Amino acid sequence: MATWVLSECGMKPLAPVFPRPRIGAALSSSSKVGFSDTNKSVADLKFQPLRCNLRDRNWGLKVSTPLRVASTEEEGQTNVVDVINGTNGVDHEKRPEFDPGAAPPFNLAEIRAAIPKHCWVKDPWKSMSYVARDVIVVLGLAAGAAYLNNWLVWPLYWAAQGTMFWALFVLGHDCGHGSFSNNPNLNSVVGHLLHSSILVPYHGWRISHRTHHQNHGHVENDESWHPLSERVFRSLDTATRMLRFTVPFPLLAYPVYLWQRSPGKTGSHFDPSSDLFLPNERKDVLTSTACWAAMLGLLVGLGFVIGPIQLLKLYGVPYMLFVMWLDLVTYLHHHGHEDKLPWYRGKEWSYLRGGLTTLDRDYGWLNNIHHDIGTHVIHHLFPQIPHYHLVEATEAAKPVFGEYYREPKKSGPLPFHLIGDLIRSLKTDHFVSDTGDVVYYQTDSEINGSAKSE
Repeated sequence: MATWVLSECGMKPLAPVFPRPRIGAALSSSSKVGFSDTNKSVADLKFQPLRCNLRDRNWGLKVSTPLRVASTEEEGQTNVVDVINGTNGVDHEKRPEFDPGAAPPFNLAEIRAAIPKHCWVKDPWKSMSYVARDVIVVLGLAAGAAYLNNWLVWPLYWAAQGTMFWALFVLGHDCGHGSFSNNPNLNSVVGHLLHSSILVPYHGWRISHRTHHQNHGHVENDESWHPLSERVFRSLDTATRMLRFTVPFPLLAYPVYLWQRSPGKTGSHFDPSSDLFLPNERKDVLTSTACWAAMLGLLVGLGFVIGPIQLLKLYGVPYMLFVMWLDLVTYLHHHGHEDKLPWYRGKEWSYLRGGLTTLDRDYGWLNNIHHDIGTHVIHHLFPQIPHYHLVEATEAAKPVFGEYYREPKKSGPLPFHLIGDLIRSLKTDHFVSDTGDVVYYQTDSEINGSAKSE
């Protein structure tokens, strides 16, 4: 509205206008007239005479007025739709749809800077306390189940002990990353003890897992649960396809992977001459293979002492449940999101873009038991962060990630919802194109029972 008035003395600003009903007179309890925007009565107001020189005034009109003055009813009205949309009446362009395959507008240094400094500190005593806790629980569960030896107890024992074997694996995994402590010798000793006890060749797996982290999100160079190209997928026989994409077989893949890796790759985690390893790593691989063989021999001897059935109940079944845990977790940290996630080749791949395709998962009550392995994005980008700092580091990095971070589904006490994510992914995530630097999973109609595509 116009804020100037033309008077006999020229142009003069109008008094400030405030939204109704604050303007005008108001009656107080003492029946004196006052003004709502001051603490003065009419008698307190002093009016100064207007002094002006009529001859010196420029009577030219230098003000524009609105074509229409809003009525009292219209004053202060706002379009509710505009408020909800956040446009305030301005027709902004629509926000472009988020492209998860686009290069992120931030870099690793910005993520690192957002993470508190204490999150990088490794405390070997704290790490060892987790080892002690898990070992005590494992031994206590085995002793309790053997003592009770009741078929009502065995299924509960298997579920609990299989989960604890998985927890032992995660701690050995931290040793392999060097996030357990700054002492390589301590990491190696603890890693061998933990992993050998659950029949994992420590160095063989550590080295291949390092390859996975260094190439995460790369179609050809990734090591763990990487996508099959269409050419490799079409070359698989029917039995192999069934084992790869039909539940529960993918959940039993880990022992096979240790011996012969994934389809399309060759080598073994037990063979020091495998192309998985560099020549200077062969001694480490031999050491781990010897520890693995020693544990296997110990189990065979134990079978003669307590009997094969008792050994199967105490160790065999929990071991298989541990394998299922490992395959479920590692698969769902790279697959099974509601939205298709990109995989990269060539110049489009980078360490950061590959790491951002990983997924965090919520495991309910089990998060602490298996050492917050569900906070996987930060772990993949910075595997040197100890597991007991991953949650805090993730929260600190979320503002930097923006839409590139995918908030995990909230779990109930037990993460049964992940089984549905696994089944859906195995039905739809079959292969990626043989060409292209940014590719997404495609579905094969034959696996889903449709007409043959070839």
